Amino acid sequence: MSANPSEARVVRAVHGRSPKPADPAYQAGLAEELRQSYGRAGLIELYGRFATGDGVVDGLMRKAIWQAITRRCGAGLQVAGGAGFKHPETFEIGDGVFIGAQAYIQGRFDGTCVIGDNVWIGPMAYFDARDLVIEDSVGWGPGAKVLGSTHTALPIDVPIIRTDLEIKPVRICAEADIGTNATILPGVTVGKGAIVGAGAVVVSDVEPFSVAAGVPAKFIRWRSENDPMTNMSREGRS
Repeated sequence: MSANPSEARVVRAVHGRSPKPADPAYQAGLAEELRQSYGRAGLIELYGRFATGDGVVDGLMRKAIWQAITRRCGAGLQVAGGAGFKHPETFEIGDGVFIGAQAYIQGRFDGTCVIGDNVWIGPMAYFDARDLVIEDSVGWGPGAKVLGSTHTALPIDVPIIRTDLEIKPVRICAEADIGTNATILPGVTVGKGAIVGAGAVVVSDVEPFSVAAGVPAKFIRWRSENDPMTNMSREGRS
């Protein structure tokens, strides 16, 4: 036990250090059988039966249904209870992705949603995934959000909710880390290895390997190898 109870501890990452994932041999066949037997509408209905359970079968079926219904889905997917989706047929998901409890990915029928390898998505995250790319080894904090579109609010004599939507691409580059309850607004690119602080509202691009925080988010400093508060080890992200 530490002599100073308030002293911070540094422990090894789990998700970031996991070996290359592999699925059981039968899983690809299960996903294909579900795809052929149920079709998209049937798979969405079937998902409801397993969406919230914590048992082994629930977790397996969530994973198999995601693999069956998405455009592409890699090995080692983990989907926690309560995670949901809309228009999953537009999703492309890499290897070793974790999707936390009650996270929700809202695609669009003609949209793009790409999630790279080794991405960790925290509980209750929300993605307005109309034109969204999250590259490899991104950490996404609990409750953090992406907004991919806004109403034009024109003409002004029409209720805003009835005006057209303007969709802008959001790009989260490899190895970035998005803090708890941060919000990424439409059109933003978060650069490689950047850190977005907890609760930040990001209205403009974040430079690679920088730290941004606040409302609205502003540049705080550059990440540094000798700054333990902001250094995310590349080894830990591999």
